[in-house]
Amino acid sequence: MQIHREDGVAVILAVMASGLLLAAGTAIVLTTTVETSIASAFRGGYEVLYAADAGLELAISELQNVTDWSPILSGLARSVFVDGNPSGSRALADGSTLDLGQVVSLANCQKSVACTVSEMNAVTVERPWGSNNPRWQPYLYGRVSNLVGSGTANSSSAYVVVFVGDDPSENDDDPALDGVSVGGTPNPGLGVLLLRAEAFGLRGAHRVLEMTLARTTDPSPGGDPIPIPGPAALRVLSWRQIR
Repeated sequence: MQIHREDGVAVILAVMASGLLLAAGTAIVLTTTVETSIASAFRGGYEVLYAADAGLELAISELQNVTDWSPILSGLARSVFVDGNPSGSRALADGSTLDLGQVVSLANCQKSVACTVSEMNAVTVERPWGSNNPRWQPYLYGRVSNLVGSGTANSSSAYVVVFVGDDPSENDDDPALDGVSVGGTPNPGLGVLLLRAEAFGLRGAHRVLEMTLARTTDPSPGGDPIPIPGPAALRVLSWRQIR
């Protein structure tokens, strides 16, 4: 006797259809979540990039009125836009912390602990100038929302640090001094300053910008060029984003 029964087939088909719908729904949810995360990371990256650029602009607005850059290079003078000592932890908007001293060390010798003089003078691919390697000094640092006036930047969650450093084209072997002549030879780095801006944001967003800034100078026969004082005497020689 042959028995052909179809009891339960509808249930099986219904379970299979439900499984397919569940898989499709899960895929849609995952895709939406991933795309939201990507969009958030993309937005965060641009936010800290703009924050770093704003930090540079703010530093330039102050430096153009400083006649002697040596106290800034030595760390004796800083911007009015700081949030305390240039070390210790800072709380970011997402609850994470930023060790400002560690940021300084990473910039100077790519280590998370304090750098020695020999480590800062070491010749590397990124810092090939030896004793004329720039020694980055934190000049301006704080949350962007606290550094600027009213406007859309008030809603920014980014934290920005702007460093200053001596131009490595100098030949005086003193990165804490803005250039002196050596043996009567003009110093090519007189009146030239390096700026480095690092901005930190939500979920590990981080951008680094570097700029070379120079005073406009008058030629001085047989000696160093003479910087022209005044608020409109600065020009940008180079600008780059470090990845």
